[in-house]
Amino acid sequence: MKKIFGAKKNKDPPPTIQDATERINKRGDTVDDKIKKLDAELARYKEQIKKTRPGPAQEAVKARAMRVLKQRRMYEGQRDMLYNQTYNLDQVAFAAEGLKDAQQTMTAMKAANKELKGMMKTVKLEDIDSMQDEMMDLMDVSNEIQETLGRSYNVPDDIDEEELMGELDALEADMDFESESVPSYLQPDKEPDQESELNLPAAPTGHAQPNRQQEDELGLPTVPHASIRT
Repeated sequence: MKKIFGAKKNKDPPPTIQDATERINKRGDTVDDKIKKLDAELARYKEQIKKTRPGPAQEAVKARAMRVLKQRRMYEGQRDMLYNQTYNLDQVAFAAEGLKDAQQTMTAMKAANKELKGMMKTVKLEDIDSMQDEMMDLMDVSNEIQETLGRSYNVPDDIDEEELMGELDALEADMDFESESVPSYLQPDKEPDQESELNLPAAPTGHAQPNRQQEDELGLPTVPHASIRT
């Protein structure tokens, strides 16, 4: 039967966006190379036009330059078209990647939602409230036990605070009396006064009076007797 009707051919898989983008980029590179060659040719014709005199020779060079310029414009249009196609393919690839990310996000969220639902079935709010109440009761009982164990057995409950303050004042008075009755040789030594050890004279408090020289009857200063030579 296969020999009569022939075997079914396997179809090639459709090209991906990445394959189409690479193919268009290769075509764009080829067009760019052609445009570079035409630019070099135009530059050569430009130099020839400058060197030749006006006439049939210069017109022939201009005609060849015009032909090259038309080809260059055509290749530039093809390059722009290829660039637009590449841009469109990039936009499609970006949108496809965004959709794939959204699908993965939705799958992850569904799995997390299912897991949370299963966990919520094992946890009940009533059980949490009852556990909290039990913990509070246990803490209260623990505090009562600690207070009971911390009580003093010999301290009566009916102690008057004023009476205790009176006893404290009496103890302080006894301590002051004992410190006053200690002999001098048992009391701590005091630091000696340096000024009393040096026995320095006291500084004068009044203003110093200047030495006034005596005057005779005529108002002249008198000469001491010791200074008069005999």
